[in-house]
Amino acid sequence: MERRPGVPRLLREINDRAALELLLASGPLTRGQIGDMTGLSKVTASQTLSRLEERGLVQVVGEQAGNRGPNAALYGVIPSSAYVAGLDVGPQSVTTAIADINGEIVAEVTVSPDEHDDPVALVHNAVVKACRSGKVALSRLKGVVIGTPGVVDPRSGDVRFSFDLPGWHEGSHQALARDLRRPVTIENDVNLAAIAERSEGAAKGVDDFVLLWVERGVGLAVVLGGRLHRGRSGSAGEIGYLPVPGVPLAGDVKAVPGRMPSLAGGLQSLISAEAVAELAEPYGFLSGRVAVTEGSAAEAVRAAVESGEAGAAFLDEFAHRLALGVASVCVVLDPTLVVLNGEVGRAGGDELTYRVEEAVAHMCPIRPEVVVSKVEGRPVLRGAILAALEQAREEIFAS
Repeated sequence: MERRPGVPRLLREINDRAALELLLASGPLTRGQIGDMTGLSKVTASQTLSRLEERGLVQVVGEQAGNRGPNAALYGVIPSSAYVAGLDVGPQSVTTAIADINGEIVAEVTVSPDEHDDPVALVHNAVVKACRSGKVALSRLKGVVIGTPGVVDPRSGDVRFSFDLPGWHEGSHQALARDLRRPVTIENDVNLAAIAERSEGAAKGVDDFVLLWVERGVGLAVVLGGRLHRGRSGSAGEIGYLPVPGVPLAGDVKAVPGRMPSLAGGLQSLISAEAVAELAEPYGFLSGRVAVTEGSAAEAVRAAVESGEAGAAFLDEFAHRLALGVASVCVVLDPTLVVLNGEVGRAGGDELTYRVEEAVAHMCPIRPEVVVSKVEGRPVLRGAILAALEQAREEIFAS
């Protein structure tokens, strides 16, 4: 009896992955469309879809009317085939979102960190509440990504130090993974905002850009060749410590037991929410009786945009301060794009970005394109979801 060669397993896996990636990226498609877009024959495309159906990953979701003959079945990824969790952890609140494999948010919950000093208890409580809200079993989560301020060690995955989160320490990463019984990733919050920006925002499709985050704290994300650049110790982008003319140097930045690193001095002292509020007060955009927060500083910037000469003068000074940091980055990296993000960074809109461009051009031979973030909602949270989805999909492809 003649033995007929079968389709190699590796080839089947490649075909399955190609079809699934296409459906995740493009939405429902017919067998014929999948064949045309992947280069698979109609027979192979049908076999591929059958395997994915058997694995509970795709299903028929409708029909596409044709010119002749019966309507063609439309195949789509089953949303409930996997879920992920993304967290935006800050000193005042922790927001958790649960998304299905297509990236659609099924639940979003915000809790106060006051109830839990321990990162493990804090994250566990937040994730469990979000899962209950979305009626998703904790065991269904295929990826968990946590965004935090501070430096994340790329080797251990731990928060090495964070001015705002003193309770996050060495060993937290492994403890979280043990508690949730699944892989957990901790990532710098500004890096996650950059992931969202490149996927869905102003930097979509841009391989080389930087994202300057301006809120209570200051941070920078660097994307080179389409990949985040974290640096050897994970400290790439800690631009708040950048020495700038006319400002004292930042204090001791090393983590000392019992003492948090100083953030007084450097670029942080010029463009943080507190610094912007102080700058705005003499111009009349912020009352000295108003508590200084990201929101109040952002309101001052928005008020300046809507004002006349006083507003223009304030924006000129704020742009000059921002340009000190942007110019330093541009002469080293020469990025395609500079994105302003964070509540204070976004508040000035185009009135601020063109001023930053002008100021940088006067400081160095580079005139970067400066834009405001276009990511809707919470960019850190969205970046965490997108990073978790990449992990979950990779696990599905590998299985």
